[in-house]
Amino acid sequence: MNFKDKNIGYALTGSFCTFKDTIEQIKKLVELKANVYPVFSFNSQNMDTKFGKAKDFMDEIESITGNKIIKTIEQAEPIGPKNYLDAFIIAPCTGNTLAKLNSGICDTPVLMACKAHIRNNKPVIIAVSTNDALGANMKNIGSMINKKNIYFVPFGQDDYIKKPKSIVAHFSEIPKTIYSALNGEQIQPIIKEYNNN
Repeated sequence: MNFKDKNIGYALTGSFCTFKDTIEQIKKLVELKANVYPVFSFNSQNMDTKFGKAKDFMDEIESITGNKIIKTIEQAEPIGPKNYLDAFIIAPCTGNTLAKLNSGICDTPVLMACKAHIRNNKPVIIAVSTNDALGANMKNIGSMINKKNIYFVPFGQDDYIKKPKSIVAHFSEIPKTIYSALNGEQIQPIIKEYNNN
């Protein structure tokens, strides 16, 4: 895989437990010559959690990508008319963001960036991470997976005993999923088992 000359929007929403995994994939994309434009939701740029401080995550990602983080709705809107992204990924994509995206709600920098990109008929990739994927959010996954230009990173139940409705994307499959999406193909299989040993 080679992403030379490809501009990829990479959005993070508030599934903080997956930030370490998603940062590794940003590094891989940069190693594969992608130009990565990071976008943070309001929660991801303002909330410090047991997984780390928001500022530390933002500083690290800006250092990796060499690009400033898009932090506001106003900064995200030009993605549409300027039409400079080849693909846009939300990784992690929380259930909240997924539900809003499916309902056409646009009230965060991530949702505005995604909406702006969608208008250009280019691929949007979703790496879902939510505790209610097999509950209230199942209808949103089903609806989004059926839409034009929407692709999912393969996902599975990350802890079916303690969190039976939870699903998390296999973040290591992000580069392959984006590569396939750029060629108009959904990587298969979409549902892959986690090895919970």
